[in-house]
Amino acid sequence: ATNRPETLDAALMRPGRFDRHVLVDRPDVRGREAILKVHVKSVKLDDSTDLQQVASITSGFVGADLANLVNEAALLAARREKSAVGMKEFNEAVERVTAGLEKKQRVMNEDEKHRVAYHEAGHALVAYCLPNTDPVHKVSIIPRGLAALGYTMQRPEADRYLMTKSELESRIQVLLAGTLTEEMIYSDISTGAQNDLERCTSIARAMVMDYGMSRLGRVNYRDSNQSPFLASASGEETTRSHSEQTAREIDEEVKHIIDAAIDKVRHILEQRKDALLAMTERLIEVESIDADELKEIMDKTAPGPLVVPGTSDTPAKSTIIPDPKEAPAFEKRTRPS
Repeated sequence: ATNRPETLDAALMRPGRFDRHVLVDRPDVRGREAILKVHVKSVKLDDSTDLQQVASITSGFVGADLANLVNEAALLAARREKSAVGMKEFNEAVERVTAGLEKKQRVMNEDEKHRVAYHEAGHALVAYCLPNTDPVHKVSIIPRGLAALGYTMQRPEADRYLMTKSELESRIQVLLAGTLTEEMIYSDISTGAQNDLERCTSIARAMVMDYGMSRLGRVNYRDSNQSPFLASASGEETTRSHSEQTAREIDEEVKHIIDAAIDKVRHILEQRKDALLAMTERLIEVESIDADELKEIMDKTAPGPLVVPGTSDTPAKSTIIPDPKEAPAFEKRTRPS
């Protein structure tokens, strides 16, 4: 087995030798469910466990990831002195695998906590308002992993093999929403958006150079010897077959895509500022909001239509900011432990 078939001697690949190539790709939802069934044979499951649902929320996981997931869920159940593993443990295990361990000893001061809450609320708000993004599963300001002070978790509803231009633009908008929320509230930005900016710039550059999704036309400007089987091969040799002028135009197009996304995000944040403030207040209070509570906040504070990329906004069915005399008081609840 190899991830670099292009480095093999051609003599090995001749007919009669290694002439049959088997591509081992990441498993689809049915494959993940079958793999999970193998790994849970030695684990007692309670009635709430639905392996089909676990498979649906683990898009992109490979066999080793799923084995680790089952192990994490079993450890969580053991720490809670439970005799069987349930969906609660599997959901928490997915968070641990994808976002990292909780860093309870990493205590933020009040200013940082408020800033992170606004940042994550911005991500969640824009993701909720754009219909062609993955649904928001959870928003949290609990530090996890090496550097994350908070996170907005989105879960795809199905395995995807293609993405449209508008979907990529929406991803960029969701990534930019955190830092733009900070700018709107504080008239200042922090270093917390570094990874967001890296990712949205990478998507925008791929739209221009790889997918022909820019004003430069249906042209692929990428000339790379990177292995198609590796995300980023070490020692990758990349050559450039276009001119300096084209390189400058590519940079300008990348900036144009991001600038257009910034304008749209600012519009969404301003239009639904009341929802943003309510979500931030709730995050500061309970530190984590799930999908149901997010929907409850949005329904109460921003009942307008979804913002569909590429179309003009239609008038909201009701006012964005409800009359305080008519609107019910925001219900405060303690999050179950």
